[in-house]
Amino acid sequence: MGTVSHVHTNLRRVPVQQRSAERLARILDAGAGILDETGYEQLSTRAVADRAGVPIGSVYRFFPNKRALVDALAARNLDVYAERVVARLAVIPEPEWRAAIDAVLDEYLAMKRSVPGFALVDFGPPAPVADPLDDSNQRVADRLKALLARHLGAGRAGAVSDADLSRTVLVCVQAADALLQLAFRGDPSGDADLIAETRTLLRAYLAQLLE
Repeated sequence: MGTVSHVHTNLRRVPVQQRSAERLARILDAGAGILDETGYEQLSTRAVADRAGVPIGSVYRFFPNKRALVDALAARNLDVYAERVVARLAVIPEPEWRAAIDAVLDEYLAMKRSVPGFALVDFGPPAPVADPLDDSNQRVADRLKALLARHLGAGRAGAVSDADLSRTVLVCVQAADALLQLAFRGDPSGDADLIAETRTLLRAYLAQLLE
């Protein structure tokens, strides 16, 4: 599924060689699969090693514990999400900001429904073990703000102060996170009505800044 960003992870060792990077990817893939099957509490480094087909020492070479592994998985998810958003934005005309926001939401929903481990660990650890100082929503907002500012260009985002755009995107991320957690709480595909309300809320809130 790809490599992992090292910026927000607790990797003990950053892979340099391709073979080492591929082993790290296998370990993360194994962890994601086990999260889907058993949840965070039952995740163990031994189970990850067995699933990945690597010695337990290979897991510890990269991660001191399962929390660090989950952090790395979350960082990889954010990188993949950003790549998918960039690809979508590339074919959306600059003035169509609503289509851009729809793309941002749709790519999240697609990953929520299809990417292993994403339902439990999207861009941060599960809520019961979350570190209050580790603000995954802020990281998501920062990444999306940069992508949207680049896409919308001087015509719209350029007329808005950086502080205003940062605050608005963070509010959108926080609100969408809460609503989508509710939408997926009892439905693995997401409650269609709650998702529609989330889309309406995002468009309405952003309209005051982008129209």
